[in-house]
Amino acid sequence: MWLPPRWLRRVLLAPAVVLLAVVVVSALPVWLILAAAVSPLVPGYLRPLRVLWMGIIYLAWDATALIALFGLWVASGFGWKKRSPRFQRAHYVLTGWFLNFLFWQAQWTLRLTIEMVGTDPDSALPGRPQLVLCRHAGPGDSFILIHALVNWFDREPRIVLKQTLQWDPAVDVLLNRLPNRFIAPGRAQDPAIGGDSRQPGRPLTEQIGHLAVGLDSNDAFVIFPEGGNFTPRRRVRAIERLRARGLEKMAVRAEAMRHVLAPQPGGVLAALDAAPDAGVIFVAHTGLDRMLTVADVWRELPMDKKIVMRFWSVPPEEIPVGRQERIDWLYDWWKRIDEWVDIHRNSA
Repeated sequence: MWLPPRWLRRVLLAPAVVLLAVVVVSALPVWLILAAAVSPLVPGYLRPLRVLWMGIIYLAWDATALIALFGLWVASGFGWKKRSPRFQRAHYVLTGWFLNFLFWQAQWTLRLTIEMVGTDPDSALPGRPQLVLCRHAGPGDSFILIHALVNWFDREPRIVLKQTLQWDPAVDVLLNRLPNRFIAPGRAQDPAIGGDSRQPGRPLTEQIGHLAVGLDSNDAFVIFPEGGNFTPRRRVRAIERLRARGLEKMAVRAEAMRHVLAPQPGGVLAALDAAPDAGVIFVAHTGLDRMLTVADVWRELPMDKKIVMRFWSVPPEEIPVGRQERIDWLYDWWKRIDEWVDIHRNSA
């Protein structure tokens, strides 16, 4: 997907979001009265009103975050020291505050609860960096994971994520100031597009490995090995790509997994090589599985449900050494995640 260059996003897109938020919030009573009037005609308890409220909250949240980030930019000497340890920490603290508010609103408005089970980054290997490998399915799962890492476990995440998320101005500005990597699958990263990417023309796996270098005791390197949200069509395409490349064994293993995409090992292998002392956390979740299309999202919202996140911890000494052994190990874990999802998704 095409993305405007960074300077254009800063000059036009970010101010437009702030202006839109001011206009929408100024007319808030009108929007709420209209949504309340329509609500009795729509199935679901106050569905239009609750969905509208969350939409306005998110727009105002985005605009407020942009204003706060502008303040940090000014305080850092108009960007001069924005990558210094002090201001990097300030940006992580700001991230925690805004995610706490967003999920407080989601819990109140959508009756959403989040439960974490299994070994977490704090209890598994305290004081050690972690590579976090998460299943990707449904809207908002990356927000939930980062919320957990920042606010529950006091970790500072470095995230590998798709460049299209930079259409959200607050996400764009915030994550570009922190050590993250926005990637465009299938081609080398353009530094004018990608987050904190200063290696034009370098392979994506090399860029991912570079991001994982130098993790400290409270860092969490986050990657979604599937490369995108799960859908049945993407699952079939991923299997077809494996067969087209002559990887029949991996294609057969991918066919046996019903709820996840075949993991793409390149970025994971690069991160493991770059951070040999880090443990690995595998993350599965249920509760967002049925939200594959816009129609699905409308049908499922308001949620009135529980999202369960399952964490498994692997210490560094239990991680295989050889390349093929690591690929097989990754597929073994993805099969385990698929089996867990199969058991728990219907109860979410």
